[in-house]
Amino acid sequence: MAERHRRGSLLVRLLGLSVVISVLSISATAWLAVRDTTRALQQERGRALADDARIYDALLGHAATHRDWTDVLPLVRSLAATTERRVVLTDRNRAPIAASGEGALPQRASATVDPLDVDTSLAATAGRGGIDARATGPYQLPDAERTALRKMAERARDCLRGPVDVATAVPMIAAEGLLPAYTDAEIVVAPGGRPRIESRGTAVTGDIRCAKAFDALAEPTPTERRALGQLDDLVNTCLGRQRMPAVRADLDGQWTPTRADPITAEQRDDVNGCVSEARRTQMADYVAPPVLLFVTEPGTPAPVGAFDLTPANRLRIFGVAGLVLLVAVGVTVLVGVRLVRPLHALTAAAGRMRNGDTAARVRVSGRDEIARLGNAFNEMAEQRCRVEQLRRDMVGDIAHEMRTPVTNIRGWLEAAEDGVVELDVGLVSSLLDEALLLQHVIEDLQDLAAADAGELKLHRRQVEVPELLQEVADAFAPAAESAGVALVVDATPGTLSADPIRLRQAIGNLITNAIRHTPANGRVTISSRTGGVHAEIVVADTGPGIPEEQRGLVFERFWRAEKSRNRQMGGSGLGLAIVRKIAESHGGTAEVSGTAGAGAVFTLRLPNPSGQTDRRRGSVPLACRP
Repeated sequence: MAERHRRGSLLVRLLGLSVVISVLSISATAWLAVRDTTRALQQERGRALADDARIYDALLGHAATHRDWTDVLPLVRSLAATTERRVVLTDRNRAPIAASGEGALPQRASATVDPLDVDTSLAATAGRGGIDARATGPYQLPDAERTALRKMAERARDCLRGPVDVATAVPMIAAEGLLPAYTDAEIVVAPGGRPRIESRGTAVTGDIRCAKAFDALAEPTPTERRALGQLDDLVNTCLGRQRMPAVRADLDGQWTPTRADPITAEQRDDVNGCVSEARRTQMADYVAPPVLLFVTEPGTPAPVGAFDLTPANRLRIFGVAGLVLLVAVGVTVLVGVRLVRPLHALTAAAGRMRNGDTAARVRVSGRDEIARLGNAFNEMAEQRCRVEQLRRDMVGDIAHEMRTPVTNIRGWLEAAEDGVVELDVGLVSSLLDEALLLQHVIEDLQDLAAADAGELKLHRRQVEVPELLQEVADAFAPAAESAGVALVVDATPGTLSADPIRLRQAIGNLITNAIRHTPANGRVTISSRTGGVHAEIVVADTGPGIPEEQRGLVFERFWRAEKSRNRQMGGSGLGLAIVRKIAESHGGTAEVSGTAGAGAVFTLRLPNPSGQTDRRRGSVPLACRP
């Protein structure tokens, strides 16, 4: 059997196929292509890095000038066409935003496109605080301010280009020939619309001959003053949390203290951190959110110019490659037909599961790696379905049950706070009742959660049934007397192998439910039958009973006979669900019978395997079973 398992192993088959193909291909082509292939890979790598940087910079520019990615698809397709790469954008959860082609994504993204945190290794557009210089946000100037600044810039440029009046310009500096000439001064407009003067590629921030023109050009516009005011508020809020003096930021990314208080070198780092964080916060609403960028090859084409061989060598390569291809295809077809079929079935099942089919499973045959993969997939699907079903049920139930008491508590507290009602003893008592109800729901949910997770462990021992029933009845006697209900115990002598604490909890829940639904002068009878293989504990009342069409819902969580699901009768709606879980954990059942108008009869039917311990796990929801 072990020998047969080794022969049928997928690993053995793949290794055999790999050896056949490798021997043929390596011996025939390795000596022809090593050097040229290495050179081609180096060229391809350089091209790929350049393309990556180009794609990243283009998408970064889009993010810096748009609030979202809704219209990025044309740009993605254009970049893919020009670089011959596959470009895909996803959010941080890898949900697709725009893609130039289909295919699986690599585990690791090529880069994160975030205009507020530029990767300087891929783009040279990082400005102050690592923010892309093309992101202008609230600093974007309207046309009127652009026109006014343009005129100021033209006056400054013309002043720089004009003749130097040595007699009036600072004679000492002029005489020493220290006044530079700016005959090539030009106006360059920043992305936000603010112009600046450059000479030989270097910004000119001022000149003693043209001080007035440069001072007017440097003055912030109303739009920029508003943006700087917002920035100062954000920066000083950050500094205030650290108990540091306030500062004022300017358009050049610098800052100055607003008071004469000195700022130490250690504090400067904190101030710079607050300024950078404030700029990112200010720009966040004006740029697109961060996305993941995946740049991959759409196929495996040979790079242009990768090989430089003679026609004879090319013919030899094609001939050997053709022969290797024929042999490889023949061997691969023989082995691959059997390998692909179960993988297709596994892929289809995974697709159905992704689309919400919780019953998606694969048929498993054989004992190789694919069969073990199929079994692992089925087990994973079963576990996922169970967890998802439990999560949905629990979340829905908790939200429904806790909404009413929380709303009541909040409403009365808000009314008391507003002075609409007085927070007297009666109101406090009412709020306490609601809080106790919440506590009761939470405790019941803990029991159910333990049962669902298979953590409801039992500690069995031999229990005297009449004694146990009398103890439970004595505990509930005051409640029955207060409700005007007679509580009668009619138990036959006998023992039962069970967890006495959990059994007392289940019987107590049934008695509580019976007293709650039995009118005054009614009766609740607790009886038992312990003979035979099964023991039965019965709680019967003389209440209105349960219609036959509703009996299948009695043990569901949060189910109530009243359609309004009100709590006038009390209870969390979880007691009977806990009863069923306790019965199932003992290997038994919980049932309800009776007729409408003539009372309800609840029966716990438990096996009595003397001396055994049962730590049974919770059952699998029916929806998970294929």
